[in-house]
Amino acid sequence: MVGMGRQLAESLPVAQRLYAQAADVLGYDLAELCFNGPESELDSTIISQPALYVTSLAALESLRASKPDIVEKCEAAAGLSLGEYTALTFAGVFDFETGLRLVQERGQAMQDAADAAPSGMMSILGLTPEKIEILCDEARLEGETLQIANLLCPGNVAVSGSNHSCERLLELAQEAGAMRVVPLAVAGAFHTQLMEPAVDQLAVALANADMSPPRVTVISNVDAQAHEDPEQIRQLLLQQIVSPVRWEDSLRRLLADQFSRFYEVGPGRVLRGLMRRVERKAASCESVME
Repeated sequence: MVGMGRQLAESLPVAQRLYAQAADVLGYDLAELCFNGPESELDSTIISQPALYVTSLAALESLRASKPDIVEKCEAAAGLSLGEYTALTFAGVFDFETGLRLVQERGQAMQDAADAAPSGMMSILGLTPEKIEILCDEARLEGETLQIANLLCPGNVAVSGSNHSCERLLELAQEAGAMRVVPLAVAGAFHTQLMEPAVDQLAVALANADMSPPRVTVISNVDAQAHEDPEQIRQLLLQQIVSPVRWEDSLRRLLADQFSRFYEVGPGRVLRGLMRRVERKAASCESVME
């Protein structure tokens, strides 16, 4: 969204420095795009992934400035899709610049894969994953891809696939009683086998990245489990590109481990809403940025 991070950069010198450092790494003025757009460029996968990564870490610095004890005592982190890179940076698995270069490569690789195979994503509200799997099998045209991409919370599942199969699924889901079916403004079928070319492209960057064991628990999108071995984390980040994001399971894992206070660090309040759908009795979930 145009304007993301502007207030943080204007009020917090450390946030301003992150955007300046990002410009040096990326070779373009990320702050200008985040603050002023144009929206069409900011929303492109190549730009949006670095933009969300840097803005989320700027939001983390805002939380650190206002509630240093909360950040210091944090014991676990998780991030949805791209957000996993923010969580891993916070956990010390790689530094800001390494994470940014990985995110830049990831965005380019996923855009290239999307350009090679016209495809998309849609959010289906009000149906179970099991029902959606059946509908995907029915809607999938021969030789095309259509599969669940994000398991977000009860009643909210995102599906990715080839364009024609997505169109058929939209009709079938509406006929099956879905509350809403919302096409998503993304470049392609993320978290499916159509992103396989991106795996090979990102693998080189990950292989060359210095990584350390996390200093706090980080829940993986792929299996909703915590991992400490950097080599295993590398492989999971590759699997993540072609695997469903198990966000609901990740939140339930944190709740099962008795975590009761959560902070959404990044633009918007979407994750807070998902947490409330998973567990209405969760003690607290606050958004750092509105």
